[in-house]
Amino acid sequence: MKVNRNRRKQSFGQRLQQAATAAREAAARLPVGPERDIMLKKAMQAETAAHINELLSAPVLHAAGR
Repeated sequence: MKVNRNRRKQSFGQRLQQAATAAREAAARLPVGPERDIMLKKAMQAETAAHINELLSAPVLHAAGR
């Protein structure tokens, strides 16, 4: 018997935001120290990647002089 799974694809930006949120939540549970700093760095990297992806996915604005 074949089981159909309900799969909803998430965009790359959504996955990056989820990774950032998960890293921030994990950092909040850790005591102050290097492990927490690593998790916060991962969160910032995921947020930056999401922002860059958003900028690259935006429609291109043409220069006024062209």
